Amino acid sequence: MRVTKRRPASVGEVLTEEFMVPLGLTQSDLAEKMGVPRKHVNELCNNRRAITADTALILARVFDMSPDFWLNTQQRTDVWEALNTPKRRERIERARPVAA
Repeated sequence: MRVTKRRPASVGEVLTEEFMVPLGLTQSDLAEKMGVPRKHVNELCNNRRAITADTALILARVFDMSPDFWLNTQQRTDVWEALNTPKRRERIERARPVAA
């Protein structure tokens, strides 16, 4: 398993730096566009809430893009965290392939 030392950009970083800041959107603005409470957007921006399929679909609709972008961004972060958290990595490495 290849492990990169550098943590990938989180959903919150991407959402804030690549979408909200350039478009001049506040968390309240985005929450209104998404039809969700402001707390939901705040938790996304601060990486306290993970992207679900529903949220990916909502963000895709708001920004006119693919939901896969958001799901892949979340997945990259999740995999990196799993491989770079010692206890989780140890558990993963205990797994053995099924013999052919």
